[in-house]
Amino acid sequence: MDIGPRLKLVRERYKLSQRELAKRAGVTNATISLIEQNRVSPSVSSLVKLLEGIPMSLADFFTFDEPPRENRYVFRPGEQPDLGNNGLRLLLVGATVQDRQMRMLRELYAPGADTGPEAITHSEGEECGIVVRGTVELTIDGQINVLHAGDGYYFPSTLPHRFRNIGQDEAEIISANTPANF
Repeated sequence: MDIGPRLKLVRERYKLSQRELAKRAGVTNATISLIEQNRVSPSVSSLVKLLEGIPMSLADFFTFDEPPRENRYVFRPGEQPDLGNNGLRLLLVGATVQDRQMRMLRELYAPGADTGPEAITHSEGEECGIVVRGTVELTIDGQINVLHAGDGYYFPSTLPHRFRNIGQDEAEIISANTPANF
């Protein structure tokens, strides 16, 4: 999915100029322009920061304008939108469920892939997950942890955090967080 045209669509639907979104997100107008033209691809953490200026969650960004589906309880692989980029796939379960109370992801990290150079923080909530395969470096509030298959984590989303695959093979994490604001 092209992030640039989608960002432009969302920005225009929210009646924001590039200048206003840039001001709210703390970036330059040129940054917004380059992203919208698909000339640069923001990291997940950078995109989250941009969307906070709208405000909109990452999940809502990738499912914007999709009609809600009634009585859906099962979501096949092709029905899980990918919220990631740059070697990171974030497959969202239940993207079209209205009024979700939690967010569930299948996270796939190519070797060396990460959530971005900056740590991510959220205004509220908790996160937890289990590494299914691979080796992941999880930094929480400056504390570096190396997780292997079977290791789990649970922390307040308000703490700065970053995930990075430090192994030679793809890493996989199954994670959940509340509220569903990511």
